[in-house]
Amino acid sequence: MRETRRVARVLGACAAALTTPGAAQAASGVLFIDRAAIHDPSGCYPLGDFAPSEVGNFTDETAALWSGPFCGGRVTGLVVPGRVVRPAPGVSLYIQ
Repeated sequence: MRETRRVARVLGACAAALTTPGAAQAASGVLFIDRAAIHDPSGCYPLGDFAPSEVGNFTDETAALWSGPFCGGRVTGLVVPGRVVRPAPGVSLYIQ
């Protein structure tokens, strides 16, 4: 019983932190997908339909490449800040 209350308290604190205004922020910097610049990106982006994409990550966050559309499936690679990956092994990309 005591453990259940403690878990509930921790989960409540986590939920409050996630819903606090300003808790979710876009990455700072520029993300390039096939040389198209996206300033302060946040969320899921599609990659090239027919040819492998080139991704340049010049933000302060790591981008995850996904095997499926809409950032579904599994992570197929990461693009750390300051790196360019070509060809990018994925169908979509997620960045915080």
